[in-house]
Amino acid sequence: MGSMGYSPSQSATAVTSFMGTAFLLALLGGFLSDAFLTTYTVYIASAFVELTGLVILTVQARTPSLMPPRCASPGAGGAACEPVSGAKKAVLLAGLYLTALGVGGIKGSLPSHGAEQFDERAPRGRKARSTFFNYFVFCLSCGALVAVTFAVWVEDNRGWEWGFGISSVAILLSVPLFAAGSSLYRNKLPTGSPLTTIAKVLAAAALARRRGGGGGGAQSSSNGAVIDRAPSPAGSADDMDEYCKSGDMEEISISDAASPAAEPSRELALLNRAVQCQPPRHGRRLACTVQEVEDVKVVLMVLPIFLSTIMLNCCLAQLSTFSVEQAATMDTRVGRLTVPPASLPVFPVTFIIVLAPVYDHIIVPFARRVTGTETGITHLQRIGTGLVMSVVAMAVAAAVEVKRKDVASRSGMLEDSGKPLPITFFWIAFQYLFLGSADLFTLAGLLEFFFSEAPPRMRSLATSLSWASLALGYYLSSVLVSVVNSATGRGGHRPWLQGASLNHYRLERFYWVMCVLSSINYLFFLFLAVRYKYRNAGVIKVMRTSL
Repeated sequence: MGSMGYSPSQSATAVTSFMGTAFLLALLGGFLSDAFLTTYTVYIASAFVELTGLVILTVQARTPSLMPPRCASPGAGGAACEPVSGAKKAVLLAGLYLTALGVGGIKGSLPSHGAEQFDERAPRGRKARSTFFNYFVFCLSCGALVAVTFAVWVEDNRGWEWGFGISSVAILLSVPLFAAGSSLYRNKLPTGSPLTTIAKVLAAAALARRRGGGGGGAQSSSNGAVIDRAPSPAGSADDMDEYCKSGDMEEISISDAASPAAEPSRELALLNRAVQCQPPRHGRRLACTVQEVEDVKVVLMVLPIFLSTIMLNCCLAQLSTFSVEQAATMDTRVGRLTVPPASLPVFPVTFIIVLAPVYDHIIVPFARRVTGTETGITHLQRIGTGLVMSVVAMAVAAAVEVKRKDVASRSGMLEDSGKPLPITFFWIAFQYLFLGSADLFTLAGLLEFFFSEAPPRMRSLATSLSWASLALGYYLSSVLVSVVNSATGRGGHRPWLQGASLNHYRLERFYWVMCVLSSINYLFFLFLAVRYKYRNAGVIKVMRTSL
């Protein structure tokens, strides 16, 4: 808004579009890691792409000829700001979306790279992998804490070029830090496009002809045995990893021969035709193994869970858009210190930094003793907890907005006067805390859920679904803003999310709509979760210890 002349709604759309693109590109990073390159290579390349984007933004912020002319603030009575356009907008978009490409590549490769370092065939390795995902989110929050405090202070007091410059140095330093462990890393060898396998199985099942009336079932030609899936997470692992030394780094080769599935499972039985009835004309080209069919079934069964998390991430998008704009109208002083509105995410990231170790070292061990299972709290239970918190967060956000506008009305400050309202910005902290908790429970749960459930050859791509859910949540937020404005602006009425200032918006009504949609979404997730059967073969009981 301040540098590029965008209105509040245009700014919110620009931010959500950028964030959505960055997270959606994680699918590209995951696909390349599984199909053609290693996670190690994708991370290094993505870091340099992100560095290029940040350097472009630094140069633009430092060069007045690449910036739009400054416009007067509303209180100064100047003309309305014109959004950036032409070549200057092209430079801005080039910097932003190169940065987004780099961010996507890193997020698509780094979580699965870290998780591959643990031996999932041993209980100790699986527990350590779960701890890794918790501390992965913890470290993301530590970086965010530096970003919303130190970097924001530098941007506000020294200029945007300094903020972008600090980010450029940070990503540059991350490369040698990451490369320092090269001799110790285990790297999974790429096995070709997982999308090819998915397409082949779907095509084979569609083209297959039933033979003997049993093509759609899961009958065995010998004893009729079928594979069944457990109703809760298992500690057992897929033993399909073979290890070999290559250079200085240990490489993981995925081999189907290690533990092939003998018979197809009962779920999605129509896909069993890809194995039991080969297509007559393309038998060799579309020949599928039982393991390939089971892999595709797993992917299809996790997709509804993936879809049910998009609404939560739509709620999270409010943290970087309307919630920041709300805080900008409030009193952000803490003693003699004035907190920049962009530093408001300090509340959720601080809460995550505190909660992540507590969850990993206190809550999970206690849950393991109570339930007698290796996981203690299942992945879907953890995700469901985050969804419930997002519902509460939207209700709290609506109540706080009602309070904020009531203060503005009683103070005669509904018109934008440029002065902060006589209400502390700590009221906004409540919705940030609930959404921060939802983010911790859901993101770490999703990362581990997709990694542990996915076939080994598709793990990077599957883990990237966690970030794709964030991306679609940001896009959905932009769509909802447009739909709400279109629906409420009919008949000569002013749209809920338009006006000269945020005080003229009907933001509380928008938040209530989000609350209702989130509640419906949770019921949809609950319907899926109680019916989902985990991929592993059973629940490993841990030894109960006397207290």
